[in-house]
Amino acid sequence: MTSGQGGTRWARGGSRTGQQSGGARRPQRPTPRRHRLTGRLSRYAAIILALATALALAGCGQAGQGAPVAPRMMTVSSEAFSHYILPPAYTCHGYGIHPPLDWSGAPAGTKSLAVVVDDSSAPITPYIYWLVFNIQPGTTDIQEGALPTGARQALNSAGTMTYDAPCPSGHSHSYRFTVYALNRDVTLPNGAPLLAVWTAIADATIGRGRIVVTGYP
Repeated sequence: MTSGQGGTRWARGGSRTGQQSGGARRPQRPTPRRHRLTGRLSRYAAIILALATALALAGCGQAGQGAPVAPRMMTVSSEAFSHYILPPAYTCHGYGIHPPLDWSGAPAGTKSLAVVVDDSSAPITPYIYWLVFNIQPGTTDIQEGALPTGARQALNSAGTMTYDAPCPSGHSHSYRFTVYALNRDVTLPNGAPLLAVWTAIADATIGRGRIVVTGYP
């Protein structure tokens, strides 16, 4: 705070409580917190909507640049999923590593594969725990806690480039492990934004398989 002939003045960023040689001025009020929060929620909602749209579109690929075509069904399984239950070892209650996955039935023309893990019981859906892409087309599995050679990871919903171990609480949750066969590589780097990778997957899907398991608190 400084004093002078013009009256009492507060440093920049503060409020004015005295009078200056132009008369008293009403202090500028900061943007209300609820307005800032509303703006953030609106932007977040827009991202979720776009992501949900991409998730839905990933059920159909593109035949060249023609009309969407139904993807060929693939088979996905895991020796770790007994009775379709997600063991605690693969959640935040255990080691927090990703489980092994096996798949078959990728159609002819598959150039790369992608794996997505999401929570269909989340309050905000989809919540993506893990997204792996650019898996080589001849690959038929992912080993526990390891990535196939050359595979990349996108950012997940938590903003990290890793398997964000599910943390079921309150009630059971349904977790989906989905494998996508794509007719091209996804030319994005490690740590690419989730929505960008999802959109690329949705655009190139020609095959899909899924296993759904239940995680308990």
